[in-house]
Amino acid sequence: MSIPLLVCDDSNMARKQLMRALPEDWPVSVTLASNGREGLEAIRKGLGEIVLLDLTMPEMDGFQVLAAVRDEGLDTQIIVVSGDVQDEAVRRVMELGALAFLKKPADPEELKATLKRLGLLGAPEVAANSVVKAQQLAEPIISFNDAFRETVNVAMGRAAALLARVLGVFVNLPVPNVNILEVGELHMALADAQSAGRLTAVCQGYIGGGIAGEALLIFHDSEVADMAILMQRDSSDYSDMEMLLDLSTILIGACLSGIAEQIDVVFSQSHPQMLGAGIDELIRINQQRWKETLAVEISYSLEGHNVHFDLLMLFTEDSVELLAHKLAYLMN
Repeated sequence: MSIPLLVCDDSNMARKQLMRALPEDWPVSVTLASNGREGLEAIRKGLGEIVLLDLTMPEMDGFQVLAAVRDEGLDTQIIVVSGDVQDEAVRRVMELGALAFLKKPADPEELKATLKRLGLLGAPEVAANSVVKAQQLAEPIISFNDAFRETVNVAMGRAAALLARVLGVFVNLPVPNVNILEVGELHMALADAQSAGRLTAVCQGYIGGGIAGEALLIFHDSEVADMAILMQRDSSDYSDMEMLLDLSTILIGACLSGIAEQIDVVFSQSHPQMLGAGIDELIRINQQRWKETLAVEISYSLEGHNVHFDLLMLFTEDSVELLAHKLAYLMN
């Protein structure tokens, strides 16, 4: 008798990784869902006796799925597998009824040990009577954007966990955007952002293994005072500029470190600097060097505070081929 298993994650690559991490002799029939709403519908239909659930998803996130399962009294056993590794995220999912929390990417041995500890493995399936397992499902084709988006997703979660500890807040995480943009398109997008209000930007270059780019952390000027309170600025000698540079060092450094660890490179970073003439300065500097860029956008917000900031990572066009080579083992 096969166990109905639901794998709910918006990333093709994350679903593929989870499917490959499942114990080979575990008698399960697998249903895949690409967002929380699809996942909840599958649980309601009895297709998720056991659920491996992501947190950061469009339409309906994992926290909302857990709350709906609890409110509706649905019979399911949920293990959260997420890149959002904030202590508060772990506490919240356990409070909402999750049985366990595993960080991405899921380690096969850790997943197996967790399933065994929770009594969810059951008797091994005899090979001659094997049922449809995840490994036997048609695996999705993983594009470069899919693979790199999931890599960034894991990295931004680690960066958020560090930021949460430093500021004593809960960081709301988005689904990161990954796109190849012409420099002109990037310029227009940044101009649109700037038109919504005065912005301050901090820029930091990075390079490692031939992969290079610029990280841009963009703040709304109207929110700098709120950020100063969170950073516990208690001296007039600690200027807005110093505060934003410190925050940028934390966030950009942690995100780059998370990416570097997954693709096995070491990034060297330049000193962060304020863009005195605004974000147009970055475009002017690089317009001659780049025709297009791999742009990663992460929009952070802090729960309970009027503070939002955007992290934009701009990889040179020459870096894309090198990144694709580094990610090939994940895409195959």
